[in-house]
Amino acid sequence: MDSFRKIDIDQYDEDVLQDSELYDADPRDPAEVLEDARQRAGAVRGLLARNDIAGALTIILDNAPYGPNVDEAKNLTLTTLLTILNTTKSTEITGVIKSLPLDAQDTLMKYLYKGMAMPGWGDISGSVLLGWHEKLTEVAGVGCIVRTMTDRRIV
Repeated sequence: MDSFRKIDIDQYDEDVLQDSELYDADPRDPAEVLEDARQRAGAVRGLLARNDIAGALTIILDNAPYGPNVDEAKNLTLTTLLTILNTTKSTEITGVIKSLPLDAQDTLMKYLYKGMAMPGWGDISGSVLLGWHEKLTEVAGVGCIVRTMTDRRIV
């Protein structure tokens, strides 16, 4: 009865807009992106051992993997970021967010939404993600949410 909904009508439209037309794919090789994600994850562990939350977030949010064929790097980056969010005290969140540049704040919002989209929210408590979202919205404003929702580069 509802099989008509499975037909991809965009294949018949010559003016359909493809993701590849909206943004340039990551120019790096997928293996290079994965190796970069592994190196950044190691650097983050070192910074977390020294309790440098802002530095760890800056490293993990800089040059985040996006585009096709880099799913393993995306998952590693998300896992590392969730570790940072879990280890941060709630009283330090606002100061850490204020120390981030605007692009990093937008990327953080993307990862917060990606974490919320995980089934059962993964290994992180919902209050952690919602707390970070609240503090990030207070610091960066609703413009951060709008930029996140309109950016086609999915982390």
